[in-house]
Amino acid sequence: MTTKTVQDVTALGLAARNASRKLARLSTEDKNRVLLNLVELLRSDQAGVLAANAEDYQEAKADGLDESILDRLLLTSERLNGTADELQRVAELPDPIGEVIETTSLPNGLVTSRRRVPLGVVGSIYESRPNVTVDIFGLCLKSGNACILRGGKETIRSNTALVALLRKALTDAGVTTDAVQFLDNPDRALVDAMLKMNEYIDLLVPRGGASLVKFVAENATMPAVTGGIGVCHTYVDRAADLKMAVKIVHNAKVRRPSICNALDTVLVHAEIAADGLPLIAKELTASGVELHCDNRALSILGPDAPDLALPASEDDWGKEFLSLTAAVKVVDSLDDALEHIETYGSGHSEAIITEDDSAANRFLDEVDAAAVYVNASTQFTDGGQFGLGAEVGISTQKFHARGPMGLKELTSYKWVIVGQGQIRP
Repeated sequence: MTTKTVQDVTALGLAARNASRKLARLSTEDKNRVLLNLVELLRSDQAGVLAANAEDYQEAKADGLDESILDRLLLTSERLNGTADELQRVAELPDPIGEVIETTSLPNGLVTSRRRVPLGVVGSIYESRPNVTVDIFGLCLKSGNACILRGGKETIRSNTALVALLRKALTDAGVTTDAVQFLDNPDRALVDAMLKMNEYIDLLVPRGGASLVKFVAENATMPAVTGGIGVCHTYVDRAADLKMAVKIVHNAKVRRPSICNALDTVLVHAEIAADGLPLIAKELTASGVELHCDNRALSILGPDAPDLALPASEDDWGKEFLSLTAAVKVVDSLDDALEHIETYGSGHSEAIITEDDSAANRFLDEVDAAAVYVNASTQFTDGGQFGLGAEVGISTQKFHARGPMGLKELTSYKWVIVGQGQIRP
């Protein structure tokens, strides 16, 4: 451990601030060289990272961490290759820095434009998922920002090994290693110090559970993206294609239940519940999903209900399960579904399954969420899937970014005004 005191954390902030000025002037070619170096390292130098991750995983398992956390923590060769693929896509994306957003010629002859610029220094405090270390670094570098990273204590070895690869990629490209700062001490007091460094950090992105996000929201002195909690609903409308509904609901819940865009509650219209609900329940429970059903859903499933179909409690509505558990409710109308989502949703990802265009359009217009779907799984809410290459996080707030945050969400802009001697009367 090298970061031991508040003064050490402050030194990280100063180094990142100084590096950010250099990164703002870095050419696209140099940025991409770093990223492609890292892509190669992630594919060829996996042994050290996987060994470190195995130690983290075994310790976390011995400590009794939830299966959802263990799944997020685990690295495999396949997952590292997937992270490398995402980074490759980031390298292939256009460089946002210097982009002219719009140009206007004013009546007095002045020409104004807005030009995209880096934010400066992006800090992130995150839990469980070591791939976040690479994602945030890659997006920050491509957008001309330095970053300060603080992962959870459960991934300290994994993140240390990954940061070593980041710094090697920078060194081999001739770019300052101060572009990435790593808080390698899990001491909570040092996190408190980081949250007070508004002099150095321009934006803070927390990634983790509700308690972490709440803590950052209440204590950060710099702007923070305090969102990402995903209570996600899929509403099966009376005009749904039931075969499609079964497939989508299963994917939204089962593909990877521990991530924030996984389905938490299925809402089924009463008119198709008798036919559709048993099909949905059969498919989900066959994959080990425990269903917490309201009375109407249990009644429809009847005596042949799967063993994993249990009575729901009030606490099941609005709960982010992050596991093979889903709540099930029968509703009488689209209005009832919209009201339920308004009451219990977190503004993350919501879906409707329907062949009725008017119902689909109402859902799109009226649901207040970062991502709203028609006839598709909510598991697509992801920077890579949206063509952003990767993401630093998913924002469920409305300023300054919403949904998956990619390159452009890590930029600001400056006004550029060109004249020919004009003075203001």
